[in-house]
Amino acid sequence: MKLNNLAKMVVLGLAVLLASSAFASNKGSLLVQQPFEVAGQQLPPGEYQLRWDGTGANVEVSFMRGRKEVAKASARIVELQTAPDYDAAVIDHSSGKAAVSEVRFAGRKYALAIGSTDKAEMSGSSSK
Repeated sequence: MKLNNLAKMVVLGLAVLLASSAFASNKGSLLVQQPFEVAGQQLPPGEYQLRWDGTGANVEVSFMRGRKEVAKASARIVELQTAPDYDAAVIDHSSGKAAVSEVRFAGRKYALAIGSTDKAEMSGSSSK
């Protein structure tokens, strides 16, 4: 009887571990060195945690400072040919404002595409 309960606890523990590791892959960090805009909202320079939810290529990404969500936007996951060495935001200046159009993560072969064209790269912190 005790062995049966132990087996159930191990299975439950593994399920929780696998579920938490799946969610852990849907986050990243970014250090931005100038004011920027996300989905029409102006954000100050600083360190942000990004978390995204969704299935397939379309996701909702949240920009977090601490536990507070400061901006939210729709994004598309795009594949990159090579993984960048550092976290970076691709900034679109075509509207006269610095708007984030893409976020790249160190060591990952994908990016979050948030905006459009005329991009200049603003480097961030390394997360290695």
